[in-house]
Amino acid sequence: MIEKKLETALEYIRQKTDFIPDVAVTLGSGLGGFADEVEHASFIDYCDIPGMPVSTAPGHKGRFVFGKIAGVKVAVMQGRLHYYEGHDIADTVMPLRLLRKMGAKFLILTNAAGGINPDFEAGDFMLVDDHISFFVPSPLRGKNPDSLGVRFPDMSNVYDKDLRRLADAVAKRNGITLKHGILVQTAGPNFETPAEIRFLRTIGADAVGMSTVIEAMAACHCNFRTLTLTCISNLAAGVTDDPLSLEEVMVMAKQKAPQFRTLLHDLIGAIKVHNSK
Repeated sequence: MIEKKLETALEYIRQKTDFIPDVAVTLGSGLGGFADEVEHASFIDYCDIPGMPVSTAPGHKGRFVFGKIAGVKVAVMQGRLHYYEGHDIADTVMPLRLLRKMGAKFLILTNAAGGINPDFEAGDFMLVDDHISFFVPSPLRGKNPDSLGVRFPDMSNVYDKDLRRLADAVAKRNGITLKHGILVQTAGPNFETPAEIRFLRTIGADAVGMSTVIEAMAACHCNFRTLTLTCISNLAAGVTDDPLSLEEVMVMAKQKAPQFRTLLHDLIGAIKVHNSK
């Protein structure tokens, strides 16, 4: 079923473009403006692709943007699919699987998340070193498409070590502080309670969001070299006494977007140089 949906969707895309991306990028909440930097851009809306779910989350346009960033051929997901929207868990990762089938080898995931680590502040950037996925189903459930990956994939190096070192170097050159941490994904759409945040801190989480981890799992399954960058858009429940809201998340993400775009732009260029060695 998954293979058939991917084949049908890929056939439709190939009728529109023969573009083969090197780097795929998923843009999180408040970061969709980065797609405006794509040169010679062409677009395909998710809603036009057979079998592709439609993105309904606020601020997520729900389309692929194909073109170049820093001379690198990129495919940008301007908007992602969230489990809380009611999609089947496997459907939420369909776009990135399509990009892998299109030829992309590198994947940069971005997201906005709540800070759990008491040393974090709203507006910080975090490079994801590892994740906790206990609170959402695995996107690999069901019949395994052998064309994508093995039945029982190893998850000990989901976030590519070389790409993380590269991201640290790029951030340092730009004077950007890049913290490191563990990301946990919850099902959403409700924010977590203070008791849940205390529990998540106890098990080692530094930040919490409603996306990204399941995408990273699927990316590992289909042999993407993956990097994840998180914008700490707010402090999680109980870390602050302020009530949480989507508006707070969007405001902070948009406020930090120029710096985030600089980091992302230069990182894509650095991946090209690194890969050519």
